[in-house]
Formats: sequence, C-alpha cells, structure tokens
Amino acid sequence: MDNNYNLNWFFIAVFMVIAIIFPLLPIVLSKIVAPKKPGEVKDATYECGLESKGDAWVQFRSQYYIYALIFVIFDIEVVFLFPWAVAFGGLSMGAFAAIMLFVLLLVEGLAYAWMKGVLDWRR
Repeated sequence: MDNNYNLNWFFIAVFMVIAIIFPLLPIVLSKIVAPKKPGEVKDATYECGLESKGDAWVQFRSQYYIYALIFVIFDIEVVFLFPWAVAFGGLSMGAFAAIMLFVLLLVEGLAYAWMKGVLDWRR
C-alpha cells in the first residue's frame, strides 16, 4: 500500500510540473523564436483596419449588461433541461424531483428579476 501511495504522489508531482511548464513554454518560445522587427507600422494601434478616432470610452446603460446576464442564465437552462428531456422515460422519481427543484429555482429567479424591474426597458 505504501508503494501505491508514493506512486500516486509521483503522478501528482508530474502533473504539477506539466501544469507549470505547459503555459510557460509558449511564452519562453515566443521570446526566443519571434522575429524582432519593430517599426512604425508594426507598433501602430490596429483595430479593424481603421485608425481609431475620438474617445474609446463609450458608455452603455448598465441595464443592457444585466439583461444580457439574465439571458445567459436562462439560456444555460436549456443545456441542463435537454439531456433530462431526452432521458425522461428512464429516470427515477428522484431525478424528476431534482429537475423540478432546478426549474423551480429558475422560475423563482425569473420572478425576482421581473419584480426588481430588470426586464423593464423603459427606465
């Protein structure tokens, strides 16, 4: 058992070394291999092929971001409901109760967002 324990720690150490080397290797290689040809054109700010003009800070109402977050939350719901719907016939009552709790929490979140006025565009 002691040998198996040490073998497990060996694999953890190997994975930690790989986890450190994997992101650092491209950074080091880019410093070594990348061509160094600085110039006016290469150092210029480039965005969509056009020179930027004016202020880059455009203010949006926070309502748009909150609405987008609500959309993402309820869009992810489909990712969880689709496999449940496909396997509905073979699932137990426990799985049915779990998904109903999930749907109940999502409906509660939608009702809360609605009561708080998050979905109201007229503000």
